[in-house]
Amino acid sequence: MLRHLTDTFTIYAIDLGALTKIRIRHDNTGNRAGWFLDRIDITDMNSEITYYFPCQRWLAVEEDDGQLSRELLPVDESYVLPQSEEAGGGGDNNPLDNLALEQKDKSTTFSVTIKTGVKKNAGTDANVFITLFGTQDDTGMTLLKSSKTNSDKFERDSIEIFTVETLDLGDLWKVRLGHDNTGKAPGWFVDWVEVDAPSLGKCMTFPCGRWLAKNEDDGSIIRDLFHAELQTRLYTPFVPYEITLYTSDVFAAGTDANIFIIIYGCDAVCTQQKYLCTNKREQKQFFERKSASRFIVELEDVGEIIEKIRIGHNNTGMNPGWHCSHVDIRRLLPDKDGAETLTFPCDRWLATSEDDKKTIRELVPYDIFTEKYMKDGSLRQVYKEVEEPLDIVLYSVQIFTGNIPGAGTDAKVYITIYGDLGDTGERYLGKSENRTNKFERGTADTFIIEAADLGVIYKIKLRHDNSKWCADWYVEKVEIWNDTNEDEFLFLCGRWLSLKKEDGRLERLFYEKEYTGDRSSNCSSPADFWEIALSSKMADVDISTVTGPMADYVQEGPIIPYYVSVTTGKHKDAATDSRAFIFLIGEDDERSKRIWLDYPRGKRGFSRGSVEEFYVAGLDVGIIKKIELGHDGASPESCWLVEELCLAVPTQGTKYMLNCNCWLAKDRGDGITSRVFDLLDAMVVNIGVKVLYEMTVWTGDVVGGGTDSNIFMTLYGINGSTEEMQLDKKKARFEREQNDTFIMEILDIAPFTKMRIRIDGLGSRPEWFLERILLKNMNTGDLTMFYYGDWLSQRKGKKTLVCEMCAVIDEEEMMEWTSYTVAVKTSDILGAGTDANVFIIIFGENGDSGTLALKQSANWNKFERNNMDTFNFPDMLSLGHLCKLRVWHDNKGIFPGWHLSYVDVKDNSRDETFHFQCDCWLSKSEGDGQTVRDFACANNKIHDELEETTYEIVIETGNGGETRENVWLILEGRKNRSKEFLVENSSRQRAFRKGTTDTFEFDSIYLGDIASLCVGHLAREDRFIPKRELVWHVKTITITEMEYGNVYFFNCDCLIPLKRKRKYFKVFEVTKTTESFASKVQSLVPVKYEVIVTTGYEPGAGTDANVFVTIFGANGDTGKRELKQKMRNLFERGSTDRFFLETLELGELRKVRLEHDSSGYCSGWLVEKVEVTNTSTGVATIFNCGRWLDKKRGDGLTWRDLFPSV
Repeated sequence: MLRHLTDTFTIYAIDLGALTKIRIRHDNTGNRAGWFLDRIDITDMNSEITYYFPCQRWLAVEEDDGQLSRELLPVDESYVLPQSEEAGGGGDNNPLDNLALEQKDKSTTFSVTIKTGVKKNAGTDANVFITLFGTQDDTGMTLLKSSKTNSDKFERDSIEIFTVETLDLGDLWKVRLGHDNTGKAPGWFVDWVEVDAPSLGKCMTFPCGRWLAKNEDDGSIIRDLFHAELQTRLYTPFVPYEITLYTSDVFAAGTDANIFIIIYGCDAVCTQQKYLCTNKREQKQFFERKSASRFIVELEDVGEIIEKIRIGHNNTGMNPGWHCSHVDIRRLLPDKDGAETLTFPCDRWLATSEDDKKTIRELVPYDIFTEKYMKDGSLRQVYKEVEEPLDIVLYSVQIFTGNIPGAGTDAKVYITIYGDLGDTGERYLGKSENRTNKFERGTADTFIIEAADLGVIYKIKLRHDNSKWCADWYVEKVEIWNDTNEDEFLFLCGRWLSLKKEDGRLERLFYEKEYTGDRSSNCSSPADFWEIALSSKMADVDISTVTGPMADYVQEGPIIPYYVSVTTGKHKDAATDSRAFIFLIGEDDERSKRIWLDYPRGKRGFSRGSVEEFYVAGLDVGIIKKIELGHDGASPESCWLVEELCLAVPTQGTKYMLNCNCWLAKDRGDGITSRVFDLLDAMVVNIGVKVLYEMTVWTGDVVGGGTDSNIFMTLYGINGSTEEMQLDKKKARFEREQNDTFIMEILDIAPFTKMRIRIDGLGSRPEWFLERILLKNMNTGDLTMFYYGDWLSQRKGKKTLVCEMCAVIDEEEMMEWTSYTVAVKTSDILGAGTDANVFIIIFGENGDSGTLALKQSANWNKFERNNMDTFNFPDMLSLGHLCKLRVWHDNKGIFPGWHLSYVDVKDNSRDETFHFQCDCWLSKSEGDGQTVRDFACANNKIHDELEETTYEIVIETGNGGETRENVWLILEGRKNRSKEFLVENSSRQRAFRKGTTDTFEFDSIYLGDIASLCVGHLAREDRFIPKRELVWHVKTITITEMEYGNVYFFNCDCLIPLKRKRKYFKVFEVTKTTESFASKVQSLVPVKYEVIVTTGYEPGAGTDANVFVTIFGANGDTGKRELKQKMRNLFERGSTDRFFLETLELGELRKVRLEHDSSGYCSGWLVEKVEVTNTSTGVATIFNCGRWLDKKRGDGLTWRDLFPSV
């Protein structure tokens, strides 16, 4: 067809009635296939009605959006044949120009992404077509010719993106993909098709995973694909904007650069940055001098009010400079009965050689022109000025480069400033106002940034491009000055932007010095968002109002953290790139919402033989009965073999381990991609009940106060202590004058008495100024404060990397301060002295001292034969009565072996000395070869085991029902079972009233640790029992063993019905046990433990590394002990190795930590199990493992915490 030509055709067809749309396309053949279609007029020859279908779009691969087909809607003839044309006159305005926005709103633009597989010869040379099917219509066959990503389309492992524009299809439910089988290699393997419809706010995935080839699979070259519902992504729908940019009538005003725009609404809501030209041809065609360039784009809805826009360009092309007169933005009114046009004056250059040399401008609206159709059909036009638009402000940004070696940079530096009214976008800091050579060591550079008023500035982002020879940059601080209202904002930085230093980052966020608001923008991984969902700040948030990334993580009801571990099988097809999820099912079929197992930074899938761990949060469903595991894959390529599933619930102290060994796949096993597992089939281990605390850490406002070191915490309470826990630094925690709040899971040991903080002194900033720490119980709201206010540093302050802080509850310190004097006597035998470094830990009723190095003695040469060495430790928190001492050395020096006679520890504030008799070797070549010893305090007398004792029983009756009848109890201990204890109710002495607490004493044989309790509700003799059920609400029962003071707490909260016979009763297991110091002392006797380690049978299961074990019990732990024997090759494949460790009685064994140092030629190790036997009692505890300790296998860990199965 020729240019400016009208062609007429006659088509015979059935009577279609009134025409609603037409579809027109061409086959792209011929030398000049591109076609610009102005409009189509169709006249019904019977009714003589003419329909006008304007197009004014290209049907061409190289033009517009690359489509070869268009769907057109009919319009009134007044748009096509205006009055001026019918009268023979001319007009400047084309009525169709005002129709483009409305037509865009009625159409749907789909972005179609097609992934070609990685199989051999997966690509195709054939002509590919697609048809989208909706519930109301389909697009017809659409040729896919113009890919936005590759000129050579559909090659192996490629991704192609196409645009398909159509009228309303209804809900999209099917895609038909095919090709014409032409070309040298027409066969094609398609992984998936993704269809994104911004105007609908929906992105749908259509899995394929099949060949479209005559000689592969079933020989079909056309496939019908159906969307995978679980892979559908919903977001806020986009709306159309008509953007008209007016280039000024000044010399060289036009540009060849690509212009972009960002539109801002209220509360800093903004669209993405959108480049307006889709190819270089459009860049040359638009933005000419004295021209208007109009674009219809779909972008995020910023709300009713547009406060500002940002325009700029990429500064490319022969003549990139551009002089913009003004910008018009037209959009439809919310009810679609009209439109409004906002005008943004500019009249400035965007050029690096003109004006202020900036290529970015922020514009605010000056006036609004509204057109609205009234009910009577008339058009109402209103023009008004914008009330109180944002001011255009000049910001002075002063950046201070640190005065340390190598601090300056030659790289290009960019800044983004954020305020409560919006942001500046990323701005290049090109020209310093006060220096020619920018960002030199110890200097301050000032830059002027013009932007719409940002309001209160609270955050900046700094980055550089790492270009030039000296790119590393140390930023000391940034000051921003608002030249209009003279507000000043200070950002304390003190960080490197370098790939070689600190954490290797070139981009950092910094918050204003006085800012105390939300910092969730630092979140980058699912674990970060889950932590926010668990935090107290979400308690009062209306979930329905949450938007953005957090919307996927908040949920109704109480939520708790879970740890999920999934092991993928070793079958060659076991891996999957699908996204996995779980459902948790509790009692009464209470069910959590779907919990996605997502990786940080967009990683997906499960590789063969891998062990992947996830931190998630979900609804607290109580005792978990079942768990459903599945994935969103729907194609044959997404099969997944799950070997093992582990679920840990820290708030319940339980871990479930399931051996699955099943396929989750469409074409494997039973063909299902999700499966429900009954936890009755799981191995259950007790990992200790933990309580959620919100921890806030304040870093001091001193220069260099922030740290890169690893931070570790140990907590002590009335009911015990925790292990050392690492505080996760994340991105920007523990920086100068900053408070960081996060969730910690802590053993139920409250009320707290003290906290120990340790840093490892590593990293480029090995020092830290710790101000204070606050712990808030998430369940009860109880607060505990810990004050320090000094350095943790080897050079500053107290010159220590460890500190202890006393707990302060209700402004009262929970512990007293003291000093200790340690006297160490070396034995008077041959070779008794040592050259090694010696360390001790002192244990008492208030916890332990932490590791104390015995360094400074009055004797110049310490630990010589028959010498007494004295060491002083001032300013320590009192441990109360001492019970145990751990002594060890590092086995260094010429003569490391040491025979220790005794150690005396004096508490100077109490003026009391505690004696620890030793008389043994700490040597690898003498005695039993151990260099670690635990000694009991000789001051504490060990009594014979009790035969009889008295128990105090405190029963709390709830508000759910009281009783006038009798109650009986039987106590079940680890050693014995008590006789029945009957509490008789009488009119004279009433017990068990609503909301009351009753106390009783019960003489019995000694039962050992109480494990459970039987409770019955018994009618008095000759008492009439009515037909209606009488119940007694027992809330809690607390039992105290009076001789040692051990306390056993039972959280019953149960209704017990009244019965005549004793065979009806309830059994309650102990909820919490508090062991007294006197009881602990009785168990501290020397014991030998036999440790048997079984190595697995798989190839390569043995290890040459050095192996260590730590055994944890109710009375403490053994410390880290090396498992070694002379002249034996240990831990070989399929072997069983036996060791003996001497320590003080540990009580009930709770955990074993097994680890190795990865040394040796073959360090990887498969551990089958560990068995620990108390040789004095003969009680054996088995700790199953069945996992690799290998950096290159599974989860890559070289240590395991093993728990006894329940």
